[in-house]
Amino acid sequence: MAPVVPITRQNQIARSGHQDDPHDICVSDLNDCFIYDRYGVCKTFSGLFQHNRAIIIFVRNFLCYTCKEYVEDLGKIPQHMLQESNVRLVVIGQSSYSHIEGFCALTGYPHEIYVDPQRQIYTKLGMRRGETYMETPSKSPHVKSGLLIGSLKSMWRAMTSPAFDFQGDPLQQGGALIVGPGPEVHFAHFDMNRLDHMPINWLLQMAGLQTLDFSDSPKVIHI
Repeated sequence: MAPVVPITRQNQIARSGHQDDPHDICVSDLNDCFIYDRYGVCKTFSGLFQHNRAIIIFVRNFLCYTCKEYVEDLGKIPQHMLQESNVRLVVIGQSSYSHIEGFCALTGYPHEIYVDPQRQIYTKLGMRRGETYMETPSKSPHVKSGLLIGSLKSMWRAMTSPAFDFQGDPLQQGGALIVGPGPEVHFAHFDMNRLDHMPINWLLQMAGLQTLDFSDSPKVIHI
């Protein structure tokens, strides 16, 4: 495991979300929580980080345009880079598992993805429902669409999908954890609104990985 590189800019940038004290989060309380893969196979949440470090991203819902564009950038992370550092990258949604295949095809996301359809993990971690914006809301570097166009795209996807639903609770917010090996939580961030995703390069650095250029193709940035 490569040493974790400190992010010197983190305390200088005001974000609308909040970074929870990792010591206040006990993932052992989630041992009875289960997640489901694209085939509906049930797995334990704790199995994601039992033997390795894991970056775990909780998304709002699979129809959300901001989540789609964020996960598109997550999909640009090379698999070999994760394997070489023994780090798992996991996305968790809160829809039926039947929506996973379509979401991955839409975003090109090739890594691990599961769902928590009853939102047990979201609830136990205390992730919020509803959106809160500060006077100067943060803008995700991974979201390219504006509110109007993005919302119209989400509605069109809902109308043209086989089952007309929101593919998850539209009020539920997500977040990010870096956990493991074992139950140790290294970092936690719970989103305040749909644009409050943690920048992916911050997560990569805190997990001991190199950063990437997400503007086009995933080029390694040497720092």
